[in-house]
Amino acid sequence: MDSRSSEPALGPRSEDMLPETATAAVKVVIVGGFGVGKTTLVGSVSEIRPLTTEETMTQAGVGVDDTQGLERKTATTVAMDFGRISINEELVLYLFGTPGQQRFWFLWRGLFEGALGAVVLVDTRRLEVSFDVIGRLEERRMPFVVAVNSFPDAPPYPVDEIRAALDLPAAVPIMECDARMRGSSRDVLMALMRYLQSLAVAAEAP
Repeated sequence: MDSRSSEPALGPRSEDMLPETATAAVKVVIVGGFGVGKTTLVGSVSEIRPLTTEETMTQAGVGVDDTQGLERKTATTVAMDFGRISINEELVLYLFGTPGQQRFWFLWRGLFEGALGAVVLVDTRRLEVSFDVIGRLEERRMPFVVAVNSFPDAPPYPVDEIRAALDLPAAVPIMECDARMRGSSRDVLMALMRYLQSLAVAAEAP
């Protein structure tokens, strides 16, 4: 008798397998400045165990990464986060969270390859870290929605003021979210899907 027969079979877990009914997949990127909650959002909404590349922050980032207001942050994404969510029985979203520090932005090009849209997470305590992120999306002509992550000590602002501060066109959706909550994060992704659909319809209109 082969003693190896009692060893567990290698391969993906059953809960990580794609639903048999899935017929379409869409790649979405989750972007934003350093510490706005991208890893949290991917982790909260993913139906599979998310892949993360978080590493402990070290002295190497001192004077390089803008950690103002993030003194308690001890880990950071250095490559990407990855998750998956089924929007319905047929449509699956693959989520790629990007690193927030500018020194890792050279990775964005590969992460954006094949993506149909993006979610921009913002923190109202540090709106300025979102300017360059949004600028890069606009340069790529990548459709995106903006999700204002609700941090406990973040000052609330009306949507119109946030839109003006970020210099966003009226058509770009802006919504509040709590990246820790699966339902809230899913609502953001649904808003992106509706926005992408509206753009597709408009492009097909005579």
